[in-house]
Amino acid sequence: MKIATWNINGIKARHDNVIAWLKEAEPDIACLQEIKSIDENFPGEEIEALGYNIETHGQKSFNGVAILSKLPFDEVNRGLPLANNNDEPDEQARFIEGVFSVEGKVVRVVSLYLPNGNPVDTEKFPYKLGWMARLENWAKERLELEEPLILAGDYNVIPMPQDCYSPKAWEGDALFRPETREAFRRLINLGFTEAIGSVTNEPETYTFWDFQAGAWPKNNGIRIDHLLMSPEAARMFHSAGIDKHTRDWERPSDHVPVWINVTN
Repeated sequence: MKIATWNINGIKARHDNVIAWLKEAEPDIACLQEIKSIDENFPGEEIEALGYNIETHGQKSFNGVAILSKLPFDEVNRGLPLANNNDEPDEQARFIEGVFSVEGKVVRVVSLYLPNGNPVDTEKFPYKLGWMARLENWAKERLELEEPLILAGDYNVIPMPQDCYSPKAWEGDALFRPETREAFRRLINLGFTEAIGSVTNEPETYTFWDFQAGAWPKNNGIRIDHLLMSPEAARMFHSAGIDKHTRDWERPSDHVPVWINVTN
């Protein structure tokens, strides 16, 4: 079973690329981020024609996540739970969980779009760290179920210096701040395996190249799109890869798809 994640940076702008990639890569489950569409406006007809069921958690013009699946959904949960009942509702659409039956096993797959957090001297950075703390608490509870769980998405986290073309250039950025990286390590240390990091430590293994300053032709990239696997999912893990070539397509996203293969 192939499970992939891709920040498409707008379904309307990237619709044709999504269709082309689905036909080429044939993922069983595809997690999309930054769909930038409310649920009822998501253009799903051609995707459904390829055999996918679609569930979205959308927001007008910003954010938004989706899961496309060739398997039927047993359950769908939208929105990352709040830290406590007294918190203000979180209006940002950044989290959707799909539950599937796979040969007698329950498999949980999350598509998430973690906040960017910049500028760090505004409320955006505390919001990012608070969101990561909520994700950690939610993951703790889900891990107690001892089921295959895959957290897939754009984390807006550069885990290690080798995951960016120039650590100095990213010094002080919310994606590379010590607090961000520590929060990511705490999440992984709950028992998750980070897929790409577990199969390669090769330099220049990137998933994002900015549209500015010739980042793509210069290969000035960063690795911020990750798939985290629970122990039960990691035991099913077979291989992982990055579809880097899609960054060279016409009207590309600034991110590229990342995928894993797992055995049932």
